Amino acid sequence: MRIGVFALLYMSMGLVANPLLADTARITALRDGDMRKLAVHEAPLAVSELAFAGEDGGDLHLGDFAGQIVLVNFWATWCAPCRKEMPTLSALQAEFGGEDFTVLTIATGRNPPDAMQRFFAEAGVDNLPLHTDPQQELARAMGVLGLPVTVILDRDGQEIGRLQGDADWHSDSARAIIAALLAE
Repeated sequence: MRIGVFALLYMSMGLVANPLLADTARITALRDGDMRKLAVHEAPLAVSELAFAGEDGGDLHLGDFAGQIVLVNFWATWCAPCRKEMPTLSALQAEFGGEDFTVLTIATGRNPPDAMQRFFAEAGVDNLPLHTDPQQELARAMGVLGLPVTVILDRDGQEIGRLQGDADWHSDSARAIIAALLAE
């Protein structure tokens, strides 16, 4: 009996210490349409500390964005599903972007800057960053095997969800998920 009480108390403390565990079921319940492909982790996962190149050419790290909910999208200029998805990521950034949330786009592999700019112009995107991972080091470390892949990071910079393939990131379901994460 005493062990059972201690186990219950320990588990309850874990839920208080990590609200994601308590809200995993709620976030999972918000998944509809394309968002059904979103795998929500039961516990946050550490992410790579490898650098990627910022728009200005300087090194950035995923940890630089701690304090925000971050939607990291790995894409490439040659990726047809990426072309379909990018405007929805832009719309999500337009609606939620700010101090608490950002869409972080990282072109992985060979993506010449002029091709990236043309890609964004043709997709009507003017509010997302043109970061790169030219050697695919970060993408490999993050387990990105195909494109696009989108990873959601919590405010501590840990991965809490992942979607492989394209999705409508401005759908009612996606917006509800982001709103719920921001409310935590």
